[in-house]
Amino acid sequence: MMKFVRVALDVPLPTLFDYAAAAIHQEDVGRRVLVPFGKKIAVGVVMELAESTSLSAERVRHVLSILRDVPALPSDVLSLLRFCSEYYHHPLGAVVLNALPTRLRRRQQLKLEEKKAFRITDAGRTFDPSTLPVRAQVKRELLALLRKTGRAIDEAMLYAVAPTARSNLKAMLTLGWVEPYACSPALASVAAEVSQTEGPALTDEQKITLDSVRSRHVGFTPWLLMGVTGSGKTEIYLQLISDVLRRGRQALVLVPEINLTPQLEAMVRARFPSTAVVSLHSGLNESERLRGWLAAQSGAAGIVLGTRLSIFTPLPKLGLIIVDEEHDPSFKQMDGLRYSARDLALVRAKARAIPILLGSATPALETFQNAMTGSYRLLTLTRPVNAMPAEIEYIDTRNSPLIDGMSQDLLKAVEATMHRGEQSLVFINRRGYAPVLICRSCNWTADCVRCSAKLVLHATARRLQCHHCGHHEIIPAACPACGNHDLLPLGQGTQRIESALARTFPAARILRVDRDSTRRKHAWQDMRRQIQAQEVDILVGTQILAKGHDFPQLNLVGIINSDSSLYSTDFRAGERLFARLTQVAGRAGRGATRGRVLIQTEFPQHPLYRALSRHDYPAYAQELLAERKQAGFPPFVHQAVLRAEAPQLALALKFLARAAEIAGDLNAAVTIYDPVAASLVRLAGLERAQLTVQAHSRTTLQKFLRRWHAQLCAVAERKVRWALDVDPLEV
Repeated sequence: MMKFVRVALDVPLPTLFDYAAAAIHQEDVGRRVLVPFGKKIAVGVVMELAESTSLSAERVRHVLSILRDVPALPSDVLSLLRFCSEYYHHPLGAVVLNALPTRLRRRQQLKLEEKKAFRITDAGRTFDPSTLPVRAQVKRELLALLRKTGRAIDEAMLYAVAPTARSNLKAMLTLGWVEPYACSPALASVAAEVSQTEGPALTDEQKITLDSVRSRHVGFTPWLLMGVTGSGKTEIYLQLISDVLRRGRQALVLVPEINLTPQLEAMVRARFPSTAVVSLHSGLNESERLRGWLAAQSGAAGIVLGTRLSIFTPLPKLGLIIVDEEHDPSFKQMDGLRYSARDLALVRAKARAIPILLGSATPALETFQNAMTGSYRLLTLTRPVNAMPAEIEYIDTRNSPLIDGMSQDLLKAVEATMHRGEQSLVFINRRGYAPVLICRSCNWTADCVRCSAKLVLHATARRLQCHHCGHHEIIPAACPACGNHDLLPLGQGTQRIESALARTFPAARILRVDRDSTRRKHAWQDMRRQIQAQEVDILVGTQILAKGHDFPQLNLVGIINSDSSLYSTDFRAGERLFARLTQVAGRAGRGATRGRVLIQTEFPQHPLYRALSRHDYPAYAQELLAERKQAGFPPFVHQAVLRAEAPQLALALKFLARAAEIAGDLNAAVTIYDPVAASLVRLAGLERAQLTVQAHSRTTLQKFLRRWHAQLCAVAERKVRWALDVDPLEV
């Protein structure tokens, strides 16, 4: 009897595709297959089997090959992918295929080369590492790791120790301290039992928090761990991961950005030396990502650390999900499939009946509201471990003249900090030299030809660059409009602050940390080593430096240009600014000395700044919730935004006007707003507009969106690209 399969393909169509397949079985659901699609051969994933098809016999095509080189996607992951497609109204095939590692989306049968691993020899075990020179720190770390585990360790884990680990390992092979060891290409080595190093002594608050979570470790329980910076949230994570590993389960830890992964990975590996840990993020090459994904899928990896895409990783023994910095907007994909990894983590935890811990010093208001109403269980850590909260002061820039964006009070504080042998951070969340280049004579400004945005002056690269589309051009010698040679940079970026500090403190060792300076692979790891080794006096950086880093000698933080967020039309601007300032302030005083934070502002009495100086996010969050409720904003309503882009704005607005008519005809209990141009109208050569809809019930909104989306697919125009953004972060 002929069997049929329903296959997900990576095409922009909201349907599965039926194919005939004779030699297919129920266990092949979730496997990759090769199928003819048009004139091409495509890779798809079997979503379900069927006894019949609605296609006529002459239209039915056959599966060409069933790829059984890796295990099938498990049913819980397939269910999560289906939910993701339905909730965010994105084609199922695109959701499924994009959740796979790149190597698994290709037509070729997978052939993994033998994975290399290394283990310590008797000579390495008896060698005294204290005889090594001071600069041989990486060799000492590699030896310590190999001795601690007492087993073979795969090369990826060893190379993660430091950027120079590969060359040091090669030298250790020559010396006979280590030897190669063959292991399975897909699986990482796993110890027979979990071993771990001792963690620090717990505070009373940490003990209470752990006891609360441990009392409900069975079944779905969402926890919000709201802890001030430095209060030991990471230690709570490690203790709970230990509990999960001892029960023979896996832990998934989601972090918002790649830059947080290496530091957390090092801490996790040090605590659990006998446990296979994999890290999944976009900084890995295709082979590294595939190996980690397969180790997680097989159950060999006990701990998976990753950014948002890791939420789709198959984990057969999943026992705990942790979302660190759960408020961070990086968990939301802003294009293509516009999903929230944090929200999908809650869906996955509920489906698997396991606990989930959301950690943050400044939770998203939606999360905070859920904790206030009892939907989530609230845990609090109110005091830093072995430290006092940083002292926050304000420099009123109305009375303090600025030189290159910095006040004399800030510069004097930096100088005093240097004299004490401590480190300072000058934070400005804007890279480049200056955000605007203007002509003094005719007021011409350097604009991007592809976006409705200004080109940012990058002095070190000697070019103007758009931070939205990537367009760049050389700096003109004279004004293109009037020929005037007197072109003036307006405003400050990290490069300009770095230059100003270098002029003021010529003997200082200054390090700039932003997306430009950390572009090279391993650059950020090298910089972190410099900071930890006290080879830096002054740091200048963006939000890369704000999140989760522990620099014990950093005792002064100066914050520049934070007022710009107070003028924003985005109703989430205050919430985001408080979170960012809290994170930056939390970098100061992580050691024995109390930290000091200086914020330059024209509004020192603003409610946000008053709450920040008291380290009182709950009080400020309650104020924001009251405002949101009165204004009818999330979390008291649920929103979706229909975004459209076209060569001309009129085309996008015309499509949205038709979409609004269709929405009105559906007679749903939703509010439909007028189509408007996007805040950044032109982006990468296309002009953009949007239409917002909202409802008081999530169920009501989803029912409406299903009907609306189906009709929008029927009236879509070829010149207009559109997408639904459910639970948008930007309106």
